[in-house]
Amino acid sequence: MKPMAHLGVGIGWRPEIADAVERLPGLDWVEVVAENVCPGHLPESLLRLRERGTRVVPHGVSLGLGGADRPDPAKLAALGERAVALGAPLVTEHIAFVRTSSPVLEAGHLLPVPRTRDALDVLCENVRIAQDSLPVPLALENIAALFSWPGEELTEAQFLTELVERTGVRLLIDVANLHTNRVNRGEDPAAVLDAIPLEALAYVHVAGGIERDGVWHDTHAHPVPPVVLDLLAALRSRVDPPGVLLERDDDFPAEAELAGELAAIRAVVTAGPPAPGRPAVAGSGPAAAEPRPDAEPDPAAERDAAAEPLPVEESARTRVALGQAALLSALVAGTPVPEGFDRRRIRVQARALAAKRADVVARLAPELPEILGGPDPYREAFLSYAKGRPMTAGYRRDALDFAEDLLIRDLPADPVARRRLTAWWRDRTGARPPRRIVRWARALAGRAA
Repeated sequence: MKPMAHLGVGIGWRPEIADAVERLPGLDWVEVVAENVCPGHLPESLLRLRERGTRVVPHGVSLGLGGADRPDPAKLAALGERAVALGAPLVTEHIAFVRTSSPVLEAGHLLPVPRTRDALDVLCENVRIAQDSLPVPLALENIAALFSWPGEELTEAQFLTELVERTGVRLLIDVANLHTNRVNRGEDPAAVLDAIPLEALAYVHVAGGIERDGVWHDTHAHPVPPVVLDLLAALRSRVDPPGVLLERDDDFPAEAELAGELAAIRAVVTAGPPAPGRPAVAGSGPAAAEPRPDAEPDPAAERDAAAEPLPVEESARTRVALGQAALLSALVAGTPVPEGFDRRRIRVQARALAAKRADVVARLAPELPEILGGPDPYREAFLSYAKGRPMTAGYRRDALDFAEDLLIRDLPADPVARRRLTAWWRDRTGARPPRRIVRWARALAGRAA
């Protein structure tokens, strides 16, 4: 496997901190959420960063390569378009599932795949499909999880190692997620780092979180704790990472605090050479500040170098689909928790998903909390709605469905607020709210179901 070009130390670019990111000293590169940018209308801040030579890597969150269905060609094409528009050396995604097709449900979140042979077979085939569609190499991230699947057949390290061997895919190792899984699932980060193929490392994520009632929440809204920096140091003792990136998605601190976190990360990365006998990734480290043209990986060559793929039996996809549908339905639609799962952890995850839905919808449609009388009345109304209406088509559709649900029930009670909500909904749908006879029909259909 050819080594990745050196990236250096970077930060996740977000609109809320765009100006600060441009001013951060010694910033080598940035990562952007792929779904949040449009190739033909890139933010001016990203264009300025590119003009001064800062590399930009698109990081996808919606492919769901660990899902039972084959990847959506439109989503793959969109990710590839962003890679080309940004001049990116690679694209990244997650080892996760985010939706099911039968029933149609969206998690709005990255959920862990079962570490079973069936799930690995499905993931490997999905990864090959993605690699064949993308114009640059693909790297996949290990995710944070609140719970474990029952009946798993492989460890995290075995799962990741076989994935790399069978597909030639790169790894994006999130050391904060390793810590999350240590707290939540009892997994040993050192065992993972000792056993995975570090020669496949594309880059590293570092982020903050918080522990509540024995559960670690990977919030990306808190400072990076020392325990996560210790894991970065443990990884650094084994390999020179081609790149390290700080993620922050909410509750953004002052610019000086961001600069301080980057300085702490840089201090770990430049602390010294990896331990004797450990692989060093060529084209990385302080002496390799300039990318080497010959270090750019060839995605086609990496796929060819992987083991000859075997077709996935449809029965394997069916088994994976049934398991994921049962779990996701329990998380977002209130159906019984499948046998073998930790019911308390599933309840915690279900509450977290509902709360995330409420928060994201409020960010996408800030008029809704205002119309409903403030954050607290909005949140109460949305969480009540979410109990009976799982998300099926993304957060923007969710906002419209929430507003429609309120209007069907003649809410809000205040006539002025209801008229404002009606106007808001109509402006975005180009339609009239459902007539009373339609409301009755829907209500009767709901009772029959």
